[in-house]
Amino acid sequence: MESMLGKTHGLIHRGLKEIRGSLLMVDNVENVGYDEMVTVRAPDGAERIGRVLEVGRGKAVIQIFGGEMGLQVDSAINYTGSAFKIPLSNEILGRIFNGVFQPIDDGPPIISSEIEDINGSPINPKARTYPNNFIQTGVSAIDGMLSLVRGQKLPIFSESGLPHNRLIAQISRQATVLGEKEEFAIVFSAMGLRHDEAEYFINEFRKSGALERSIIILNLADDPAIERLFTPRIALTAAEYVAFKLGMHVLVILSDMTNYAEVLRALSAAREEVPSRKGYPGYLYSDLASIYERAGIIEGMSGSLTQMPILTMPGGDIQHPIPDLSGYITEGQVFLDRDLYMRGVYPPINVLPSLSRLMRKGIGKGKTREDHGDVADQLYGAYARGRQARDLSRIVGEVGLSEDEKLYLKFTDNFETQFINQKEYENRTIEDSLSIAWKLLSILPEKGLTRIHEEYIERFYSKPEVPTQTE
Repeated sequence: MESMLGKTHGLIHRGLKEIRGSLLMVDNVENVGYDEMVTVRAPDGAERIGRVLEVGRGKAVIQIFGGEMGLQVDSAINYTGSAFKIPLSNEILGRIFNGVFQPIDDGPPIISSEIEDINGSPINPKARTYPNNFIQTGVSAIDGMLSLVRGQKLPIFSESGLPHNRLIAQISRQATVLGEKEEFAIVFSAMGLRHDEAEYFINEFRKSGALERSIIILNLADDPAIERLFTPRIALTAAEYVAFKLGMHVLVILSDMTNYAEVLRALSAAREEVPSRKGYPGYLYSDLASIYERAGIIEGMSGSLTQMPILTMPGGDIQHPIPDLSGYITEGQVFLDRDLYMRGVYPPINVLPSLSRLMRKGIGKGKTREDHGDVADQLYGAYARGRQARDLSRIVGEVGLSEDEKLYLKFTDNFETQFINQKEYENRTIEDSLSIAWKLLSILPEKGLTRIHEEYIERFYSKPEVPTQTE
């Protein structure tokens, strides 16, 4: 509790007028600020924490964390005079916390003189450095065609029932930056996670040894839902400390932003705000932006903060407000595809609608390999053409395809089973991924490699063997 509220208590007030779910309506308020933390003591002595959501004209709206049972209008409200803050030090690495930054790993509490407001502050655009270095995830579909770049925000768009948890666990185990002296850390933040899912992630981090370089912050499904509004901001505050104070490259995984937005919608309804699309508040865009825009690189500092938010699209609807608005704020998206999943492809990443807008700045000579960009372009083109050939074969049959279409169909089948598909514990280097890509491109005739420079074709392309006639 002290990590949130500090030791200093300010004004104690009894002006509670109405209790509306998790919201308290308070009258006769003076010298209270927006986002200020409070403690509310019920007549039975039980204490709850909350924060000020609205204040003005002598009135305030306070949001309570946890259950409101037992609260009465004669409850005492203690205004602390400060926002939600957490203590930070290098001891937060390797630790597991709940959604309000209380240790849940049997370790000691974090004690530090460095205490930061979880709301952070935006990075000055003039101080930002453009992201331009590759992060290797060990997943071919991402590294080869949707490359993640330090300082980028690249969400994964999924659906209920798809293996996004397995994928982000794999990325958490395998992600690294290339370079002997570079230090890398993971901040994993979960909102509304089931107990079995939480146990899975903790076991994966421990077994792989990734926990030593990680910070795990878990808001479970049976924890107060309202805490989910704090959880990603706590994670990003911890990540900013590790990145910009300790000088490490940090990958922040936020799962699931849909659960976060659902709480935001419920809170908006309780406040009787005018709803926008599908009942979400009109400020959903700016609220999501306040989280996503905390990724980046600051000029003169050695660390970086990269984000991979996870969004489960309700009903698989890409036009749903959460993925739709996230797409405007972030720099691309990775789509998980139900059809690929049903055909046994893991991870079921559909690269055609996926995009990494900053990929070109993070690949190439001295970063990955000089042929990387050309190979990615050619894979896109060949896969798109092969998908068209597959659709056509469903109508006319494979015998009705031209010889070229048959080659592209063969390429597409092999691309899905050899390049996209890989084992859950298979960690491929970028060299591995590019080697597989060239092997697949060698299925196609050399004249079809129109997006690759001739010098790379001469170095990497293996011409198909021409069968010899036997006497």
